[in-house]
Amino acid sequence: MTEDLTGTSGAGAPALDRRAVMAAVGAMAVAGTLPAGGRAALAAAGGTRTLAYVGTYTDRGKGIHLLEVNRDSGALTALKTFSDVPSPSSLVLSPDRRFLYAVSEITDYQGAKAGSVSAFAIDPATGDLRLLNTVSSEGAAPCHIGMDPQGRYVFVANYEGGNAAVMPVKPDGSLDKASHVQPISGPLGPERAKDAPPGSFAISGHDAPHAHMADLDPTGRFLLLSDLGTDRIFLYRFDREKGTLTPNDPPFVQAAPGAGPRHFAFHPNGTVAYSLNEEASTVDVMAYDAQRGALTIRQTLSTLPKGFEGTNFASEIAVSADGRFVYAGNRLHDTIAIFAAAGDGALTYQGQEWTRGSYPRHFDVEPGGKFLYVLHTRSDNITSFAVDRQTGGLTFTGRFTGIGNPSKIVFLTL
Repeated sequence: MTEDLTGTSGAGAPALDRRAVMAAVGAMAVAGTLPAGGRAALAAAGGTRTLAYVGTYTDRGKGIHLLEVNRDSGALTALKTFSDVPSPSSLVLSPDRRFLYAVSEITDYQGAKAGSVSAFAIDPATGDLRLLNTVSSEGAAPCHIGMDPQGRYVFVANYEGGNAAVMPVKPDGSLDKASHVQPISGPLGPERAKDAPPGSFAISGHDAPHAHMADLDPTGRFLLLSDLGTDRIFLYRFDREKGTLTPNDPPFVQAAPGAGPRHFAFHPNGTVAYSLNEEASTVDVMAYDAQRGALTIRQTLSTLPKGFEGTNFASEIAVSADGRFVYAGNRLHDTIAIFAAAGDGALTYQGQEWTRGSYPRHFDVEPGGKFLYVLHTRSDNITSFAVDRQTGGLTFTGRFTGIGNPSKIVFLTL
């Protein structure tokens, strides 16, 4: 069911010069090369309103929720819900902010053992969504979607399918069928992570390859694919003209046994990448050779405080726009770990902030850089925190926003 989300094309459209600024800055943001102050520039280029799209799981969530961000208080106001697609668990915006793409984390699309990927046009005046089309993800349970900084392809990680798919974007923003499907193979890691805290029962996915994230590096030349099952991040050369992947040399970086690589994020300088390990609850700090597409682990730190014992599943990782701080989410411990980043990207643990909810699956900072939002899939809410840009600290605003099973938030400025 669609709840009045079919905006009129062109009504109240922004001026062409603003669109050009948004496209250029947006492309840098997607590529991971947004410079210090870039988020604020993106917000300024987008005018006076900031909207948020929240993906959910359909068992309690109702689809893609559209909310408005109060730039002064951090409050979220619910506007509309688009419920035509099931379990849109991961979302991504096109670089020009004209389209939104979502995976449906299902396993039975059109009777096949696969999920699906949907494309939406965004009304430039209201942020309303209009469904363009839906295609197969070419694997079961797609859990993450990434975007080419040129806006020509999306990349899907199929968790149960154990593969990654490349989908070309047509000129009208809709999706073509996959131009390439890349399966994962390799020896599986142990059931229990070698570096997990004492007493941990964080066991989730070493029975088979499980693709967790697929996205390009800042140069757009190499695709990184995190696989929990083999404890590897695979690297592929990306042919933008053909939309195909070729195994790189070196073909992967190996995490610790059982660590379970989940998500990664690049430092703004493009020479350092951070990989979050779900089952070990650790962050790998990696040097990145952009010419060769090679990752080398230089440092590994726990996302948990010293002395912690028990089970935790790390969830999300993000780097501040200026590269000075790195944040990592902890499910069950229910905190955001805060790290200070040195000039060479090395991390120092600063502490953690309680998220005020249960099972924080995802978090992100809005484009102005003032507020961080945490999505809790078990307590069915979003909490907001003021960001201290000098210390990296987080202060709870006291605000809760109830949404069933939220899983991903992305921001749009109008």
